[in-house]
Amino acid sequence: MTKQFFGQSVCDMNEATKTSYNAIYADGHFEKIELGELVNRGGAAGKIYLNATNPKTVAKIFHNKQNSSSNRKKLEAMLHNPPIFPPAVKDEVEYVQIAWPIAILEDEMSFCVGYLMPLIDMKKAVSLDHLMQKAIRKKLSLPEKYAYRIYAAYNVASMVYALHKAGHYVVDLKPSNIYVYKETMMVAMLDCDGFSIKGEYNDRHTAEFVSEEYIYPEGMSQNCSDMGEEQDKFALAVIIFKLLNNGIHPFSGTPRKTDAKMLSIQERIEAYHYAYGLWPDTYQAPHPYSIHEYFDKTTLEFFERAFTKHQSRPTAKEWKEHIWSLLKSLKTCKKDYNHVYFTSKGCGMCLMEEKFKGNISHIQKKIDAPMTLRGVEVSELSTENVQKNKIEKIIKDNKIQNITIVAIMAYMSFFTFLYKILDFFPEKIKATGFAFQFLMITFIMTFIHKIIKKFEPYSRTLQNKGLTQMLQIYALICMIIAFIWVNDFPNEIFNLFF
Repeated sequence: MTKQFFGQSVCDMNEATKTSYNAIYADGHFEKIELGELVNRGGAAGKIYLNATNPKTVAKIFHNKQNSSSNRKKLEAMLHNPPIFPPAVKDEVEYVQIAWPIAILEDEMSFCVGYLMPLIDMKKAVSLDHLMQKAIRKKLSLPEKYAYRIYAAYNVASMVYALHKAGHYVVDLKPSNIYVYKETMMVAMLDCDGFSIKGEYNDRHTAEFVSEEYIYPEGMSQNCSDMGEEQDKFALAVIIFKLLNNGIHPFSGTPRKTDAKMLSIQERIEAYHYAYGLWPDTYQAPHPYSIHEYFDKTTLEFFERAFTKHQSRPTAKEWKEHIWSLLKSLKTCKKDYNHVYFTSKGCGMCLMEEKFKGNISHIQKKIDAPMTLRGVEVSELSTENVQKNKIEKIIKDNKIQNITIVAIMAYMSFFTFLYKILDFFPEKIKATGFAFQFLMITFIMTFIHKIIKKFEPYSRTLQNKGLTQMLQIYALICMIIAFIWVNDFPNEIFNLFF
């Protein structure tokens, strides 16, 4: 039978050891504990075992005993200076929020081999990463309520604030290192021995790891051991942004130039390419599904401070207090009870979902549309269809040519006898004046030019530039002759045209 703890399966361990260790607590008392089943083969630091003596705790046994002295000092500092926060209780069930050491484990030679910590039942919790993506939430049957993600953000900020208040820093602060209880959105933090810990005499036991995409810009020139509160403030702001903005990283976006070098997220962080600020970023535009424009004004100002140059990043305390104020003023969406919104701008979640559905519909139409080659459906490109289409095109072209020739003949005849046609009502034309007549000539020439351009693509005859220019010049000459004729200019001027 398997159990689920710390995200991994527990094999029925024949290898379960009967090893015993001394557990030394902060108040000085100690007791003998016996290791139970191996529940996690562990990462870089050590393995996790059940405590056969007390089922509410687990033991972390370090891989390497060579660091016994430094490990002991760090653990002693953690025992004597734990973060203080209210217990998380719901329906009379208390949820463990942090796997903080409660006792140092020694072997028979008095070497520090590990520590005891509270058991966090990972059957009830998931990585914070899983809460950010709709597809994963659906797969894991996680609640879809947007307000829950805001509450999770509040709990993360509260946890980080409690650590900072005690002088400790997470440093490797990222969603995959934070777990959230499925039903309550309360937070559980693991691997606390990797944090940067404040010592008893204001000395510091530094962190050993930090992860890309969460390293603050100034940290790119620092060692992990030099990082502290500024790193946490930056990483916390990234996590909150992702929780509020459906998993979108604040330094991801759409490059403005198609030929621009594709930068990694960490490279964009280093260059301060924040795409969601008060001023547009030169490298990238916001993600098309971002809802940041619907955030509360103060929220946007906090992110501006966190991600742009020469600003004072919001502290964990500031984030905790601000998110709490958001939770008290949220408005429930009338269209979807899972949605809430912050301001009178409306529901950004609804807008994002409508946009997403519209894009999916557009893509589906493209998929359903018949494939074409140069405007012809591929299914129509059989030998028989090609030959048939060729014959039909020749017949159509010949018909157009015949119509064009008839139209040109009518055109020439009309303008040739235009002066005779206008001779039926000369007085009315004279009454309009020369200016109006010249205006009409200009209008008619423009109209002729546009008509020729419009039908040029359909007729080979009209594609002959020499012919179309001749037709336009002929019309102009005929209209000038008609103008002179109708206005009774001296016969000598008229005779010049014959």
